[in-house]
Amino acid sequence: MFLVFIASIIGSFASVLLKASSSRMQLSIVGLITNWRLIAGACAYLLSSVFFVWGVRNGQLSILYPLVSLGYLWTMVWSRLFFGEPITRTKLAGVGLILFGIVLLGLANQ
Repeated sequence: MFLVFIASIIGSFASVLLKASSSRMQLSIVGLITNWRLIAGACAYLLSSVFFVWGVRNGQLSILYPLVSLGYLWTMVWSRLFFGEPITRTKLAGVGLILFGIVLLGLANQ
């Protein structure tokens, strides 16, 4: 479970890096290669996939996969910290529903 949890954090941070890279995006080979945020975001997604695969290797996918949705929570936190995006009641309600769904899935497998 810990590895899948780490994968969700890394994956959400990858989203932040990709958003940060979008403001510097140039549609040329040189522009893409020199955009370090784009490269770091892609590498972070790859790293999160590796952690996810390690995490589900010995666990039940039906229990572990819902933990990936915790990435929405982390993305909301990173968006607030790095881009100043507001955390609204609607966003909190959405994340609350996601967390409630994770709990229900966990209980269903016991």
